[in-house]
Amino acid sequence: MKKIFALCMMLVVAIGALAGCGNNAAKNDDANKPIVVGLDDNFPPMGFKDESNEIVGFDIDLAKEASKRLGRPVEFKAIDWNSKEAELKSGRVDILWNGLDITEKRKENMLFSNPYMDNRQIVFVAKGKAASIKGEADLAGKLVGTQSGSTTEEYFESNANVKNSMKEVKYYPDFINAFMDLENGRLDAIVGDEIIGRYYLSKHSEKLEAVDVVIGPVSEFGIAFRKDDQKLRDQVQKVMDEMKKDGTTAKISQKWFAKDITK
Repeated sequence: MKKIFALCMMLVVAIGALAGCGNNAAKNDDANKPIVVGLDDNFPPMGFKDESNEIVGFDIDLAKEASKRLGRPVEFKAIDWNSKEAELKSGRVDILWNGLDITEKRKENMLFSNPYMDNRQIVFVAKGKAASIKGEADLAGKLVGTQSGSTTEEYFESNANVKNSMKEVKYYPDFINAFMDLENGRLDAIVGDEIIGRYYLSKHSEKLEAVDVVIGPVSEFGIAFRKDDQKLRDQVQKVMDEMKKDGTTAKISQKWFAKDITK
């Protein structure tokens, strides 16, 4: 009986050791697996391609620093922003990190980090036209552009009276194309993210200007995860909190906006 008991104990230890090896292997596999970040790569200054075709931007720098602190590689994957929820749900990307507004509708399908930046939707017009826009009502009768899949689109589509008061609302795949049409006189105004718009204006101030008129509610940027990926969400949130506390987030914001505009 003693020999049988000893043999059983050896088997239990052996099985435990194998299970431990399996768990360590799983952990190591997870550590070596890249975090795939889905983004619109034509969304300056949050994430876009520079002259060398490298993806750069404010959110890119945040994601790189966060993944470095997590000890995991990061991979940036350009996606169709209109299909962002499908890309996330399918597992083709692990995170959406690209100036994404936190909304109640999106919370139904995505898990969000704490908000890290406020985002206002304001008006942009051709140089010299700002005086004609003093409020939302002044967009009536005008040809207005914005980005498809944006918070502005959601606001227009849920407020029929606002949308129908305009001559037409034109949706673009990205804000760059919308601003090009505004410069060329094919739009009367753009309603869009203040951060993206002001960054674009910094390079085209001779032709365009911003109007400090807020359209719709002020929203907040957050990082989106799959609903069942609480673990990754909490890991990223932890390092984001650390980055805010030690001044790293402020430093990255200073680089892109010349001031700390994060929450």
